[in-house]
Formats: sequence, C-alpha cells, structure tokens
Amino acid sequence: MSRYTMIRTIWMALVLSLAGLASAFAQDAAAPTPPASGDFKSLDSDVQTLKKEVIDLNRDLFVLEEELLFPANTQVAVFVSVDVGTYFALDTVTLKIDNKEVTNYLYTQREAEALLKGGVQRLYIGNLKAGDHELVAFFTGKGPHVRDYRRGATLTFNKGVGAKYLELKVSDKAVKEQPEFLVKEWE
Repeated sequence: MSRYTMIRTIWMALVLSLAGLASAFAQDAAAPTPPASGDFKSLDSDVQTLKKEVIDLNRDLFVLEEELLFPANTQVAVFVSVDVGTYFALDTVTLKIDNKEVTNYLYTQREAEALLKGGVQRLYIGNLKAGDHELVAFFTGKGPHVRDYRRGATLTFNKGVGAKYLELKVSDKAVKEQPEFLVKEWE
C-alpha cells in the first residue's frame, strides 16, 4: 500500500468517525424524552475518546506528510546556532543552495535571544539529488561598534544517499574582536 493510499484511508476513517458522531448527535436531538444523566456521561466519554483519536491521527498524518515531502534519501536540513554573540547581533539569514535562494529569515528579538542562550533553529528543510552542491549563507546584523554588518559563508558538500544535516554557526573570535561565520556538516 502506498503512503498516499494509507493517508487517504486514515483520512476517510476520520471523516466516517466524525459522520457517525454527528449522526448520534442528531438522533439524540430528535429523541422526545430527555436523556438520563448516565447518557450524557457516556456521550462525553465517547466525544473525549474521539477527540484523542483525531489528535493521534493528525499526528500520524503529519509524520507521513513529512516522510512523503522530504524522504530521507533526498532530505537536506540546515540549522542555525549562535555561540556567545558579543561581536554580532543576528538580524537575518539568507540561504542559497546551488545559486538558488531557498529561504530568507528575519529574526525577532526573542528568537535572537533564544539562539544566544544555546538554541538551535531549523532554518531550512528540502530535497536535493545526490551529488555535489554549493551552499551560500549571508548573515546580516549589528557587528562590532554597533555598525551594520553583512558577511557570508560558503560550503561545497556532497549529498549522498541518506539525509544531510548542515549547521550555520556564528561564533566570536576574541583575538580579532570579530564574529566568525562557519558552515559545517553534521556526521
């Protein structure tokens, strides 16, 4: 069974479950006698069970969608991290792969602070064929002496079979009192 067929089957089961619940509500509303207190508890229990099933199905559909859109053999993911941040305050990152802009991200103050505290952001996830590729990242922000600063980093990498993970890292170079921009491959 293909993944598409599996997703469609799960979705149809969800729709049929919801239709059955709507039918039960309609029958209860048409009943001439008021339901007993135990009936409400039973109905509430059924609704809660159905809500949990919908949440579980939604999670499963999301996982299947990710697998369909970004299969492991063609997947490439790029992450951003900032180390210290004394000489550079990050504003934006522009990412190009094979001379094509794939993302341009503008950071809020809160996101920049989270990166400074050790957070790592998934900037991009996409598909690439196996072979050699070039990644170019441009970092814009405030550099030393609170001046506008724009720098780039480049990496030529080989995408083989399986997922490829890359990290854009901004770190301080205390000796030169300048930020340093690196692109590295995760093993």
